[in-house]
Amino acid sequence: MHLQSHHRIAILLHNGITGTKGKTGLALLRYSQNPIAVVIDETCAGRSLQDLTGIDRNVPIVATMADALDYGPDVLAIGLAPSGGRLPAPWIEDVRVAIAAGLNIMNGLHTYFNDDPSLTQHIDSDRYPNQWIWDMRQEPGGLTVGSGQARHLNCRRVLAVGTDMAVGKMSTCIELNRATQTRGLRSQLIATGQTALMLGSPGIALDAVRVDFAAGAVEQTVLTHGEDKDVLYVEGQGSLLNPASTATLPLMRGSQPTHLVLVHKVNLERIQHFPDFSIPPIQEVLNLYQTVATAGGTFTSPHIAGIALNTFGVDEDEARDAISNLTKITGLPCTDVVRFNPAPILDAILNT
Repeated sequence: MHLQSHHRIAILLHNGITGTKGKTGLALLRYSQNPIAVVIDETCAGRSLQDLTGIDRNVPIVATMADALDYGPDVLAIGLAPSGGRLPAPWIEDVRVAIAAGLNIMNGLHTYFNDDPSLTQHIDSDRYPNQWIWDMRQEPGGLTVGSGQARHLNCRRVLAVGTDMAVGKMSTCIELNRATQTRGLRSQLIATGQTALMLGSPGIALDAVRVDFAAGAVEQTVLTHGEDKDVLYVEGQGSLLNPASTATLPLMRGSQPTHLVLVHKVNLERIQHFPDFSIPPIQEVLNLYQTVATAGGTFTSPHIAGIALNTFGVDEDEARDAISNLTKITGLPCTDVVRFNPAPILDAILNT
């Protein structure tokens, strides 16, 4: 089961365009190299995707999967991350319609569609012999514990770390990777979550890996793809500051980063969904990440390459003022890599 360049994608994104659970679908709209045929969102059907999201992609929005079939998709991507990891019954019906129509399915949820007889019974292998359902949030085979071997790679290994979850770590790595390749260097994004996997990057769904093998899973992927590269960008997950997050430490130990990029969201002062926990001053956050990565000298201290500031939601003047302020406070390059230019951070990565 592989996504091919010719596949036309429909994105299941109910309540996700304007809600809080559509990060995967919006990232596909922003970054996928595949044609996006249609978006399914009952709350926004008939409206302009560009007006709603600011993403420069002319894609129709419809209310149901049955409506979406008119636009000729051959893959349905689950662009939602609902609470509990399972789609509500009406949205599961959209998946049934897609399977019965012969579409392939990209599923990044914790629940596996291949284990659901109410879905798999609609697969018609005679009519659609090459149809597949990709449940990507699964632990890869052959894992071992981490061993720190990534430190022997010659490539730069850039890990995105965050002041919180959902601040833009994946987007930061995507933009830096693209900018690096534009300069003629051999770079690769290492996916650690379902969205980057859907975008075609090699890697793992880290949150599906048992904790004892998490650092080893990261290490295995980095070793596989780092030998012939100049730079690896390791997609960050979670945050050391978030009480629900456990992903950052295995990413550090498995990738043995040479560089860190701190990702922060403008005006974010408290942990999202946990308002009792405040975000410390940025300089203290930088010190924390470098200290944990170095572990008192056990591991090589990574360079802090800069701060990627997510300025979505404020106007350009406020965005530039916030960037300038962080640069003055920390003495580090700072930019919004999506809105402006990743060059200041990329220059710091390549020059150290």
